[in-house]
Amino acid sequence: MNNFAAIDFETANECPSSVCSVGVVVVRGGLIVDSFYSLIHPEPEYHKWFCQQVHGLTQADTEDAPVFPFVWAKIAPLIEGLPLVAHNSRFDEGCLKAVHQVYQMDYPDYTFYDTLAASRRYFGRRLPNHQLQTVAAACGYDLQQHHHALADAEACAHIALRLL
Repeated sequence: MNNFAAIDFETANECPSSVCSVGVVVVRGGLIVDSFYSLIHPEPEYHKWFCQQVHGLTQADTEDAPVFPFVWAKIAPLIEGLPLVAHNSRFDEGCLKAVHQVYQMDYPDYTFYDTLAASRRYFGRRLPNHQLQTVAAACGYDLQQHHHALADAEACAHIALRLL
């Protein structure tokens, strides 16, 4: 697969619609040609301590950020016609569907591919786990800022280029 968009969401709380940041990496012809990152004002509007510990984003970070429909208006043209790739795509696809529903936006039926599933098939038990940073390293990519949405999307793109 040489044409796709890798996507990663971070959430502010336990609700899948509470996306508070997004990273997108566009791959065409097997090369990264574009990327996009934005903070997002989450819905619902609260940050759980556990989520903050994972990605470091707080209410102060997202307080003045745009709401999802404004962010998605910038992303949609970038990814038009491309399949989406995510590490544990069930999470990211669930977030995308939930936030579209919250804002009563039409959801185009995006095709998702999962680098987590691909890693399990390809590496099997040769890896201690199939977490994003472990799989990225096994694919020769050094993930420096794990749980930063753009860094995670970049790592996912590199994994997809190797395994999908």
